[in-house]
Amino acid sequence: MDAIDRKILTFLQDDATISIAELASRINLSQTPCWKRIQKLEAAGYIIKRVALVSPEKLGLGLTVFVSIETSDHSREWLARFAETVSGMSEVMEFYRMAGDVDYMLRVVVTDMAAYDAFYKRLIETIPLKNVTSRFAMERIKSTTAYEVPVAAKG
Repeated sequence: MDAIDRKILTFLQDDATISIAELASRINLSQTPCWKRIQKLEAAGYIIKRVALVSPEKLGLGLTVFVSIETSDHSREWLARFAETVSGMSEVMEFYRMAGDVDYMLRVVVTDMAAYDAFYKRLIETIPLKNVTSRFAMERIKSTTAYEVPVAAKG
């Protein structure tokens, strides 16, 4: 990956709907080589997919909850079942296995407290958990999907 590829990734993270002509102009490259570079970045897995970012508030999804989960079972079978179950819950926007005192962290987005309560009940009914702690976001101060593209990106 060179400086031009890094510029392409930076611009596409800001606006994936930018035309090839506009992108090529911004990075001082002709359209065909620009398009070929995008194709190579996709094939190499740098660009996973292109999506539209939607306002959760406009959809009535006004409550964000960070859920910390501890378990006493760390078997491969338990994790596979847990990962499949939680990944299938549409309210879960992000799902991480953690190091430290918490085993898993979820970012859950729902309409309101009643919707979260229903989600919580489904979660604890599906698989044995040791502890579930919910933290409710009061205000989103920063939210981005764009990564800073390092000068020497690995890949």
